Order: sequence, then C-alpha cells, then structure tokens
Amino acid sequence: MPLEIYLNVAIGGVLTGLVYGLMALGLSVIFGVVRVVNFAHGEMMTVAMFLAVVLCTGLHLDPLILLIPVAAVLFALGYALQCGLINPFITRPEHSQFLLLVALAIIITNTLLIIFGPDARSVQTAYGFASFQLGPVIIDAAKVYAGAAAILFAAVLFAFFRFTLVGTAIRACADNHTGALVVGLNVNQLYALTFGLGAACVGAAGTMMTLLIDATPMLGPSYTLLAFVIVITGGLGSMPGALLGGVLIGVTEALAGLLFTPSAKSMFAFAILGLVLLFRPQGILGKRIA
Repeated sequence: MPLEIYLNVAIGGVLTGLVYGLMALGLSVIFGVVRVVNFAHGEMMTVAMFLAVVLCTGLHLDPLILLIPVAAVLFALGYALQCGLINPFITRPEHSQFLLLVALAIIITNTLLIIFGPDARSVQTAYGFASFQLGPVIIDAAKVYAGAAAILFAAVLFAFFRFTLVGTAIRACADNHTGALVVGLNVNQLYALTFGLGAACVGAAGTMMTLLIDATPMLGPSYTLLAFVIVITGGLGSMPGALLGGVLIGVTEALAGLLFTPSAKSMFAFAILGLVLLFRPQGILGKRIA
C-alpha cells in the first residue's frame, strides 16, 4: 500500500485518540483525587452521547456548539452523584465502591435501553462528509474538529488545576488528604467538584464521539474498559498520561484495523497495555511507587 495510506490512517488515529484521551482524562482526574474508580465511566459517556444526539436532532444544533452545555449537564450529574451517592462510600472497602458503581452502570445502560431502544442513533452535520487535503494526506473534517475540541477542553482543565486557587486546593487534597483537613479545606466539596470535572470531561468527549460513531446504549462497558486501558497505559493519576495513552491507543487501533481486521483493534490495544505493565508498571508518565 502507498505510504500516504498509512499516514492518513495514523493521523486519523491520533485525532480519534485525542477524544479517547479526553474521555480517559476524566477517569484519571477522579481516581487521582477522590481515589474512587468510576466503573460507570463509559456509561456516563453514553448518556452524554444520547443527550447530544437528542439536542442535535431536536434543536438542529451542531455538536461543537453543544460541547459546553452537555459538559455542564454531566458536571452537574457528577457533582450530584458524588455528594449524594458516592461520598458515603469513600471510606468503605474497595469492593463496596466497585459494587456501587457497577450497579450504577447497569442502571444507566438499562435506562437508556428503555428510553431509546437498542437501535443506533447518529447526528448529521454539514461537514460530515467533508475533508481537508494536505498534499497526499486527506483528513476527515469531523475528526479534525473533534480532536481540536478535545485539545482545547483538556488545555482549559490543565490551566484550571495549575493556575486557580480551587485547582490548587484540589491538588492539595490529592497529595495529602489529612493535611487538607488540617488547614481547613472542605474536602467533601472539593471531591464533589472533582467528580463533576471528571464527568464534564466525559460529557465533552461523548459529544465529540457523536461525530465519529453512532450512539447505542450498549457502548458503555466497552468504553469503560477502553478508559481503563488508556489510563493504566499513560499512568494512573497522570493527566498528560491520559492524553498520551489515548493517542497511543487510537493510533494502534487505526493501524491494526488497516493491517489486519477491525476486530483485531482491541487485541492490539491490550497488547500495548501488556507491554507497558511488563516494562513500566507505573505507566508511561506515571510515578514509580517506592
């Protein structure tokens, strides 16, 4: 095959991987601060996808316009879940947290099935079949917009954690929970805010995913698993690692689908995970635990 074919596929994989990375970034933020593994992560993204589809279809709005509103709705959902449901389980054993969030995932999936049925839903945009050409390289416009939106959203989140007082307080909670309590920080409120921010990442990623794939209620478990693969590959609790892991998995899946079969994509993604766990167990950008 000509070299430009591989280049086209690799660039498409990078752009898709940026959306994957934004999705996994939410999981990384939640785990890095709250120390709770969100086993309903993919299901929350599915909620965002269906919300975007309904708004796009009913109001004839572009998913790019809906990026912030859907992220805001998911932020509110995540904040409420942390305050009302998850916070009492933070100090309980891990298996209790696991059962709670798996139950939440099952409830979300079956609620979506009841409301929307099993059929796939998609959005139609003016640029759905458009592309950009750079020499021999042809790039889908939808993937370009989705990848650019993912970078912008992630950059805003990075800036929030790095340059704002609230972001500094959240990082203090992540570094030293007891110390944060001693200096008078409202840890429970900061945890709820963090869970909301992680859910907002899922909302933004879900909105962008509607440009790439159709929404079905059963997407949740596969994307929860994909988020885990990406976060572990990039490094648990590392925000840059989540984006890097998403890009790596996106490129791997794209090239595997080209060289072998689309059904082989997951196999190669797990092969990358296995190699990372073998040679760098803390993840590519994760910190080694002494």
